[in-house]
Amino acid sequence: MKGVKLGLIGDPVDHSLSPVMMRAALRARGLEGDYHLLPTPARLLDERLDEVRADFRGVNVTVPHKRRVMDRLDAVEPEARRVGAVNVIVNEGGRLVGHNTDAAGFYRALERADALPGEALVLGAGGAARAVVHALVSAGWLVGVHNRTLERAQRLVEELGGWLVVPGKLEKAVRRTPMLINATSVGLGDPNASPLPEGWLPEAGVVVDLVYAPLETRLLREARAAGLRTLDGLGMLLGQGALAFELWTGQPAPEAAMEAVLREEATRWKP
Repeated sequence: MKGVKLGLIGDPVDHSLSPVMMRAALRARGLEGDYHLLPTPARLLDERLDEVRADFRGVNVTVPHKRRVMDRLDAVEPEARRVGAVNVIVNEGGRLVGHNTDAAGFYRALERADALPGEALVLGAGGAARAVVHALVSAGWLVGVHNRTLERAQRLVEELGGWLVVPGKLEKAVRRTPMLINATSVGLGDPNASPLPEGWLPEAGVVVDLVYAPLETRLLREARAAGLRTLDGLGMLLGQGALAFELWTGQPAPEAAMEAVLREEATRWKP
């Protein structure tokens, strides 16, 4: 396969490490092509999808478009429909098909890290949170969900499973959970921001932050200082990216090459 044109639709996209990861994957497999950042405000989404249909093999989709693209595609795969979010679009001869690799990619990251306690508290109710909750519930985990907008969290648990954690019960839930997962965007681009008040951490277990810019968020920094195990956002990024690459190219993803360049690039991030 030659001339594989890929990209990322979202707003913003300038923080993304997907270009370096996907370019490394293309090189490792000897494929010609490139991966482009495609900043796309909501008002330009339809126009951007027309561009993808005409000129791209496929694209990733990130905030705030993971849900809103669904009704604009020619088809949405069952997994993405169940999650309620699309993070990968494959152009099948002018027919745009939506997939979700976030859920499987996230669980793959937990398996690789041997971090499978079977119970978790998820912060957030957006596209990433939906993928995480779907992955965990599908694997039989017990999952609590909290979001600043409780109505969104309530809708998520009604559709995907788990239970709602209300503000008055949040601190207790945080302290007792064996795995805390930040699936919000709090901390993105700001190493001093945290989704929780200072000192609110599990008594034991694992803290996961899906944010990867910065790689060490305030939440992870405080968790590590408290002696907790931490997992950064590169695991999910790698997992979903590997599955996306396979959908676009039909070739196995060179995960070692992808991870190496991700780790190298992430250490260079500056606010």
